[in-house]
Amino acid sequence: MQQTKFLQFGFAVLLIAATVACEGAFQTANAQSKTDAKPVTRSNQGGRDPFKKYEPARAVVKKGGAVVSAPSIQERIEQYKAQKLAAMNARVVAPKPTTAFLLSEVQVVGISRSPRGYAAIVEATPIKLAYVIYPGERFYDGQLVAIEDNRLVFRRETVYSDGKRERSVEMKPLRQATTVDTLAAAAARSAPAQSTDAEVQKKSEKPAVDKP
Repeated sequence: MQQTKFLQFGFAVLLIAATVACEGAFQTANAQSKTDAKPVTRSNQGGRDPFKKYEPARAVVKKGGAVVSAPSIQERIEQYKAQKLAAMNARVVAPKPTTAFLLSEVQVVGISRSPRGYAAIVEATPIKLAYVIYPGERFYDGQLVAIEDNRLVFRRETVYSDGKRERSVEMKPLRQATTVDTLAAAAARSAPAQSTDAEVQKKSEKPAVDKP
């Protein structure tokens, strides 16, 4: 009986020792697996590499559309007439005739000073008509900004096919006087002098009448 109890006690001790040894081996293997594991690195997807030299982003130049060409002078005149008729029917201020002309179709004939300030006389070359304009006057592709002593300052507007609008400043000097203009001005100046000489001659030919 004592030998049987001794064997049972020895078996229990061996079982406990085996259990402790298994747990120690498991913990050692677990620690080794954690040590051998590679360190986790954070990816920098979509961001800038902190170890790379900074380079500013290049500006992307978008190609604009083509310049929208203006309609013909006849089409623009018809548009102006329709706008004027609509304004008259609505009893509002009608647009000026200059809204039908391009800046390239206008020549500066003269500049004068009026009670409203500086005024300019321009000629629409397609129809050979002159108009008196003031700062703020609108044209088909621009607007008169200022009138100076010897030139006009316009703001030109260019429209592209993609809807973009570009504004620029354009100067128009006085038109150089041609030979025809010089002769016409000389004739206008000499006409009053000739009429005055004729009147003086007629008065001198009348007989003198003695007063009573």
